[in-house]
Formats: sequence, C-alpha cells, structure tokens
Amino acid sequence: MNHNPQSSDGKHDDDSALSDFLASLMDYAPTIPDELVEHYLAKSGFQCPDVRLIRLVAVATQKFVAEVASDALQHCKARQAAVVKDKREKQQKVIYLCLLSFLISFGLSDPLLEQDKRLILTMDDLSKSLREVGIEISTLPLYISLHVLVSITK
Repeated sequence: MNHNPQSSDGKHDDDSALSDFLASLMDYAPTIPDELVEHYLAKSGFQCPDVRLIRLVAVATQKFVAEVASDALQHCKARQAAVVKDKREKQQKVIYLCLLSFLISFGLSDPLLEQDKRLILTMDDLSKSLREVGIEISTLPLYISLHVLVSITK
C-alpha cells in the first residue's frame, strides 16, 4: 500500500484541475453545436446526458479539425511555392533581364514578384493532411459523358 502523502496531494490536484476544467465547459459555447455532437454520438451508439462530456467531445473535434486544416494549409503553401519556383527556373535569363529593364524604365515592377497572394486549397492538400493522422480518402474521377453535356446545353 502506498502511503506517500505527495502522491495523494498530486492526485487531489489533478482531480481538482479536472473538475475545474469540466465546470468551465458548462460556460463554453463550442464551434460545433451540442446537438450535432449528440447526433453523431447517438448514431455511434453512445448516449450521455452529461452536457460537459458532450462539450468535451466538441472541443476535441474542433481541435482535430483545426489541426487538419492547419496542416492542409501548410501543404498548400508548399505546393504553391514550388509552382512559383518552377516558373522562375524555366524562364530564360536574357529575355527576363531585358523585360525587367524595360519595365523599370517605365516605373513598373517585376511581374514575378507580384504574385497572386490567394491560396487555393485542393483535395490533394487535404488528403495529405488527413493521411498524416491516419485517415485515407480517395476521390472518384468525375466523368461527364458528351451525351449528358449536350443535353444540358440545349
């Protein structure tokens, strides 16, 4: 039997921290509504009348989605940076320098430096991010037959 008073105090601190955290969930309104969490918990066979536990699942889900989205954003930035690098490498230096000197003489700037700052998140970025957390998704190719396309345009 363990009579160490420090382990008892440490457990008490952990219990009080957990109790405080669960109590704070009562005042927290998560991004994912309680009803949606309850629906999917019930669909999986889990019934729980405790709102704190439902909100805990909502917070965990929100954190998971945020991490996946953040990882997908990093994949998107890396992909688009690679595209810009490829464009720069493919240009012929002489033509580029002539064009640049011409633009500077008219007070204009380098068109390669004025990139579109918008990021375009693709399914490839999202699937790479999900693959890192163990979720494998596959997209089906979209085929539209010429017959359907012709009937839509008429």
